[in-house]
Amino acid sequence: MATKQTEPVTVISLRKLSLGTPEPQQKEPKTFTVEEAVETIGFGRFHIALFLIMGSTGVVEAMEIMLIAVVSPVIRCEWQLENWQVALVTTMVFFGYMVFSIVFGLLADRYGRWKILLISFLWGAYFSLLTSFSPSYIWFVFLRTMVGCGVSGHAQGLIIKTEFLPTKYRGYMLPLSQVFWLAGSLLIIGLASVVIPTIGWRWLIRIASIPGIILIMAFKFIPESARFNVSTGNTQAAMTTLESIAKMNRSAMPEGKLAEPILEKRGRFADLLDAKYLRTTLQIWVIWLGISFAYYGVILASAELLERDLVCGSQSELESEVVVTLGDTEGSQSPCHCHMFAPSDYRTMIISTIGEIALNPLNILGINFLGRRLSLSITMGCTALFFLLLNICTSSAGLVGFLFMLRALVAANFNTIYIYTAEVYPTTMRALGMGTSGSLCRIGAMVAPFISQVLMSASILGALCLFSSVCVVCAISAFTLPIETKGRALQQIK
Repeated sequence: MATKQTEPVTVISLRKLSLGTPEPQQKEPKTFTVEEAVETIGFGRFHIALFLIMGSTGVVEAMEIMLIAVVSPVIRCEWQLENWQVALVTTMVFFGYMVFSIVFGLLADRYGRWKILLISFLWGAYFSLLTSFSPSYIWFVFLRTMVGCGVSGHAQGLIIKTEFLPTKYRGYMLPLSQVFWLAGSLLIIGLASVVIPTIGWRWLIRIASIPGIILIMAFKFIPESARFNVSTGNTQAAMTTLESIAKMNRSAMPEGKLAEPILEKRGRFADLLDAKYLRTTLQIWVIWLGISFAYYGVILASAELLERDLVCGSQSELESEVVVTLGDTEGSQSPCHCHMFAPSDYRTMIISTIGEIALNPLNILGINFLGRRLSLSITMGCTALFFLLLNICTSSAGLVGFLFMLRALVAANFNTIYIYTAEVYPTTMRALGMGTSGSLCRIGAMVAPFISQVLMSASILGALCLFSSVCVVCAISAFTLPIETKGRALQQIK
């Protein structure tokens, strides 16, 4: 009987398969960042209120800074001041601004933008009122220096605006803030033309303090930056802020839970000089210094040209010398130029100041289409050119035209560098980046009075060539900046 042939069997080892229903995998909860929340909520009524309230900080700052330009002829005559003494007032204001820009920047990155903004306004309003009671030139210089310290914190308003605005709106809304600076400049010039000839410069300072006091009461409607809150681990406060913004804007929040890493290292000066940001920081500092030097140089040069009629290098015949006896037994005498602003001078200052907004539409287009770097390099180059044109002997209308264009260009420069600086740094050092830039900027502002009010009296061409050369350096520095922030989301960490 033949045996049945068996086929080889391959044995396969299998894992036991469970025939039961597999347990569903638990889905991870959705999360979102502040950046995503800001973009999802979009632009709405909250941002309009934010724009009006935080933008109004520019009105107060402009009034305090421009105050020196309109008061200089009066205090020069009242206290028999030399040119360098008048220039020292402006220099000391910016010295205070320079020192406290860094201090407030460090504190804002550690303790919050809103708190520092409130403190700076209370400080500025208090010392501004005290200035109106100055018994002497020394007290006036000291108290205006303290005002400069307070005004340095106003930049936190711009940071709060930047951190709440969606990306595509920053390039449009931030340049429009120039309207508030213009309003403040026009307001103080208009008030000066009425108040100084009637009730005096001391009342002008008191009246100029009122807008800042009113604005302090409006700050309660603006919350602390949500980006700052999440960086400190206060996620619940950030969530509450974002929900209230969404409700006010009648829009929806993103789905999920707000989640951001807690950033322990905030507001460190060393971060600005980190390899990633070193070149950017150094070039930004050069640009800020040069823009401020040019901006305040234009403002003070305008006042100086009008006050002493230095056009074409000839001094006005209207300039008079007042001889003051220093004591009953002393024969010493001190010359003092007592040429007060005429109504036509105030009109010229108003016209040239309006120029600050003349290029705003073009500036907005340039920022959004050409980018921040190229737009800034072009306006800085044009500023250099118009400084040289200011030396051309021309009619009064021609002088006003050149001053008009210069004010327009220097304002456009400030617009662009403010936006770029607020965008290029991450949340952990944004306030410090703005603070240190503002501090370096004030070095230019401190030097400007001695060029516009002292050197210009000796050589108009020399002063204008110096301003122009600085602008050329800034144009090159802007063109070679390593980072373009156009369309770039705000960074949370470096």
